[in-house]
Amino acid sequence: MTTETNTELSPFKKLFYRPPFIGLMAFLVVFLVQGLGHTQMILMESIFHTGVYTSAFITGLIGAVALWIAMRSDNEVTATWVGFFAGTFLWTGWIEFAYVWSAHVLLGVEPVMKANSPDEIATKGEYIVMMSSVGVMLAILMPLMMNRETKCNMFQWFQRHLGLRTGKPSSGYKRNFGYITALETIYILWFCYLMLLFLYDDKGVYGLNDHHPVAVGFFVFLCAWSLYLINRLRQMWKVTTAIRYAIPTAIISYSAYEILGRWNIGQDIWVEPGKYALELSLFFGALIAVWVISALIPAHVKTLFDKDRRQQQPKAG
Repeated sequence: MTTETNTELSPFKKLFYRPPFIGLMAFLVVFLVQGLGHTQMILMESIFHTGVYTSAFITGLIGAVALWIAMRSDNEVTATWVGFFAGTFLWTGWIEFAYVWSAHVLLGVEPVMKANSPDEIATKGEYIVMMSSVGVMLAILMPLMMNRETKCNMFQWFQRHLGLRTGKPSSGYKRNFGYITALETIYILWFCYLMLLFLYDDKGVYGLNDHHPVAVGFFVFLCAWSLYLINRLRQMWKVTTAIRYAIPTAIISYSAYEILGRWNIGQDIWVEPGKYALELSLFFGALIAVWVISALIPAHVKTLFDKDRRQQQPKAG
């Protein structure tokens, strides 16, 4: 983040450094990262072949270094953005590829094929293995939800209405935004992956599938929830709050997009980098451009707008 020394804002800043752009730019960055994360996995598997697990370890290591940088930073904007990318790299490198390794090398889990198209994969073996982590995911959810220091609106709602408060927040407690953002990113990705995998039920354990009325109803719920969150996001002034709010908003929205892909609505360009190299390059360029603009927005931009407004008002007398 750069510090504004001149309180007079340029037309560019007046346009982008205010709602709804602050929240929507953060949303766009997180949403594009979800799609490009799939592209990254495909490229790693196609480029490195037998060395893919080494490249995955290095990817996770980059995430660990980024987390260290984020947790040491006193700059809230830097800590938040670097924490998000740390969580993303840790998820892709050390979590997703750990399931790939477990399914392919350790356990030999075969993919589940589509019932109406035996030559097409419905669920890869690594995602079947990932479903076994649901107990760990729910167990970790409990201390997160009952944490008295939490600022998560949803967790606070559960605490108020389900009697889950464990005490008053600690006075003077200093939040580590790098840690918070990385953990939020990893956990929401994990939760949404499992949510969709159990919804699809490709192994036919409990009678659901991606065209079941429950799946259709859940898709409608995700769309409604996404619109509600986006509407709140577009009203935000503080960039760091917007980033942390954009993470669950964009991942939930991407989950709805994933269901459309299961229904063969639209083209899933993210997993065909050879065919859609130009389009993916443009998306990557847009991601960098939007991220740079978002990262340069001062954390307390509303204060700058108020100063700029007062500066331009004619003085009485």
